[in-house]
Amino acid sequence: MHFITLTLAAFTLLVTSVAVHAAPIKIKFSHVVAESTPKGVGANMFKKLVEERLAGKVVVEVYPNSQLYDDKKVMEALLLGDVQMAAPSLAKFGKYTKKLQVFDLPFLFDDLEAVERFQYGDMGKKLLQSMRKKGYLGLAYWHNGMKQLSSKAKLRVPADIKGLKCRIQQSDVLQTQFEAMGVNPQKLAFAEVYNALQTGVVDCAENPWSNIYSKKFHEVQKYFLETNHGVLDYLLVTNAGFWKKLPADIRTELEKIIAEVTVEVNKRAYDLAMESRQNVIDSGRSQVLAPTKEEVAQWRKIMEPVWKKFEKEIGKDVIKAALQANQ
Repeated sequence: MHFITLTLAAFTLLVTSVAVHAAPIKIKFSHVVAESTPKGVGANMFKKLVEERLAGKVVVEVYPNSQLYDDKKVMEALLLGDVQMAAPSLAKFGKYTKKLQVFDLPFLFDDLEAVERFQYGDMGKKLLQSMRKKGYLGLAYWHNGMKQLSSKAKLRVPADIKGLKCRIQQSDVLQTQFEAMGVNPQKLAFAEVYNALQTGVVDCAENPWSNIYSKKFHEVQKYFLETNHGVLDYLLVTNAGFWKKLPADIRTELEKIIAEVTVEVNKRAYDLAMESRQNVIDSGRSQVLAPTKEEVAQWRKIMEPVWKKFEKEIGKDVIKAALQANQ
């Protein structure tokens, strides 16, 4: 009887051990936008592919629309292990690394193709590792789009924007950028931008086409100068320790899935940007202006001192690699 009891106890321990060992890895993915956006679609596509290819091994839970955290609080949650993945905008990482400020530098990249060459190049991949000491690991860059300048007055050259009040995000680089133009920058929450433009609290702003159309900024801004002067992208990020501890085969498969999803997200973001741009034009509410190469050169010349000011923080080698991506 004693032998049977011991055998049953051993069997129970074995079953329990196997059950614990077989428990799937849980990945909570928190983001702040709607599921219909390119980022939202990307998060759900990641969940779907993981559950197809790693069934029983990994479970993904997606929390959109800031259901769990905003972009600021999610970084702390990542370190605590309360979530395992997030995708804040690149401008949100200044507290953890200054190197990612390269994406905020104005008129540094010629176009989105140059941005992609940089991101997929050696330096772009290196920057994904730039926050490891702080506990974070970048997994991929997801596009939102290139930024355009909008104003109540017609803009062509830097002299046209001088003296205006422009809304900016919380970013030292962006503040310096607008000050270099002779503009009075106003840091406002995104939710306040439409009303501020409508009432004249600010005269101008910078946004990608998808934000411009979805938030109806074309109703309260008469002119849009298609400058493509900056990047508004997201960084898919995880806890570096969590990622390192994953079984090698699972980590490899997750990396393959992320690469697939990134291609789809970036294609959707580009298509949405072009569709939004056309919708702004078709609305007839505002005018889209295309600067000449000579006019772009004027803007770039004024912005070069901004590059110089942040060269030490970001790294001369990082800025050089970004410029080389234009070739």
